[in-house]
Amino acid sequence: MRELPQPATEAIQLVEVLRALADPVRLELVQRLAMTGEDSCNGLGGDLDVHQTTLSHHYRVLREAGVTLTTVQGRSRLVRLRRGDLDARFPGLLDSVLNGARSAVGD
Repeated sequence: MRELPQPATEAIQLVEVLRALADPVRLELVQRLAMTGEDSCNGLGGDLDVHQTTLSHHYRVLREAGVTLTTVQGRSRLVRLRRGDLDARFPGLLDSVLNGARSAVGD
């Protein structure tokens, strides 16, 4: 099992995290990861109405921003949130974004 390149915890930048979370598809992926903990790329976004190459782009943006961690197991890619790293850099940010997204759905 190997990890794909990602920024170190201290290199995660607030602007990049917010830019990554500003896209509705990426925000949906992060919400799903918050509920599941870890999932395969296909399992997590397989039912979204997004082409596979576009979905791969979204996963890359999230990973490069430091929001997610992707590990490769054979032909599968497993994705999980870097909640601990994000909370260490920006306490409460991820919870605030996720709570705000849930509230917006109910409006």
